[in-house]
Amino acid sequence: MAGLLTALNAGKTSLHVNQKSIEIIGNNISNVNTEGYSRQSADLSPYPSMNFGGFFVGQGVVVSNVSRDHDVFVTNMLQEKSIEFGLQNGQTRALSELERIFNISEENISTEINRYFDSWQELSANPSGLVERDIVIQRGELLAEKFHLANDDLTKVKDNINDSIISKLDAVNSQISEVAELNQRIFTIEIQGQTANSARDRRDMLVQKLSSSLGIQTYPDSKGMLAVQLPGGLPLVQGNMAMEIRGVQNGSDLTLELQTGGVTRPIGVNNLGGEFQGLVSIRDQFIPSLKDDLDRLAYEITEAVNTAHLTGAGLDSITGRNFFSPPNPLPPPPASNPWKDASRNISVAITDPNHVAAGQTPTPPATVAPGDNRNALAISNLGEDHLIDGIDTFGAYYGKITSTVGLEANQNRLALGGAEDAMIQLQNIRDGLAGVSLDEEMINLIQFQRGFESSAKFLSTIDEMMQSLLQLKR
Repeated sequence: MAGLLTALNAGKTSLHVNQKSIEIIGNNISNVNTEGYSRQSADLSPYPSMNFGGFFVGQGVVVSNVSRDHDVFVTNMLQEKSIEFGLQNGQTRALSELERIFNISEENISTEINRYFDSWQELSANPSGLVERDIVIQRGELLAEKFHLANDDLTKVKDNINDSIISKLDAVNSQISEVAELNQRIFTIEIQGQTANSARDRRDMLVQKLSSSLGIQTYPDSKGMLAVQLPGGLPLVQGNMAMEIRGVQNGSDLTLELQTGGVTRPIGVNNLGGEFQGLVSIRDQFIPSLKDDLDRLAYEITEAVNTAHLTGAGLDSITGRNFFSPPNPLPPPPASNPWKDASRNISVAITDPNHVAAGQTPTPPATVAPGDNRNALAISNLGEDHLIDGIDTFGAYYGKITSTVGLEANQNRLALGGAEDAMIQLQNIRDGLAGVSLDEEMINLIQFQRGFESSAKFLSTIDEMMQSLLQLKR
């Protein structure tokens, strides 16, 4: 009778284990499309054998743990590649906008520069013509407007980057806070000897997203909680404590600060990674460099034209007039950067066509001859002179600006494509190792279904045998 009771217990545990395994398989199937979900499986262990009549007889089976398929190496690689993908992805939209501003189409700053100096060439053919003189003024105004538009567009790109950063802060802070909450949940569950598989899956997914956004670094602490920090070492999550990133706007400028227990710490580009690093580096490094080049181009044109124009005279024989307004109003910029804001400030100073200095300055009491075109020819030739560092013409210098933007954008596209391919490959590897396969789950479902049916049949057989023994005693 004792042997039948032992067999009955073994059948009961088998029935329970098969039922539990079917429940786990059902959970896997229901989460086949859940982002970041890792396949779970039951770890089975036999009950200790029992000495029965000189023989050690097993007492059944038990589910010792519900484990998840997880590969630390692949997870870490996904986190690292997410940083590179986020960095390149963060720069893509801004670089596309910069390509539009510094384009190589027929309507760009270089085109207006050529048209402006061509108008001087046309004036040299009829230096006394007021129509031609008026065209020179209009072409100068169009050129100045082109510089203004480019300068304004650069400012708009910076503002758009700031708006993008602000719009992402709420999601990032929410993810940081959730990681801290999951740390506490995982610690509370696993300190009791259980496994927090779903919470770990969720935390891994959030870490990957934060890696793409901020380029975070992670390491487990002494309690098994995950510590999260920025690339520069500033903490984001410590145990169950979450820090907060804030955006502080001062006019059109936006700075990031980290709130850590009442202490505010500035976050510079060196403390960032991923998408935020891409956005901030374009805003604080690449765009200022482009603006400096644009300012210098406007400054060099202004200085060259004004220098030549000052030596000539208008139809009223008066000399010493600037064609363009001085590029920088008071106070003057530092000597190391005399062209600061020249693209924003460039404007035509002359409004009267008679004041356009097409002729050379006459020796008093002589006056400018109506057909004197010597200064107009000299100014028209400036467009072909290598006046910038003795190397570049104005058009060639603009070409360098556009090539800088084009090369940066092309490199970004190549790097983004490579990072995206790497992410897809690693994700496929991760799905192969830890993802749910419906075919595999169906095979396991049939296996445990057969096990459940066999256990039920086994219990039914033991029950019949016990009934027979009871009837014998009667």
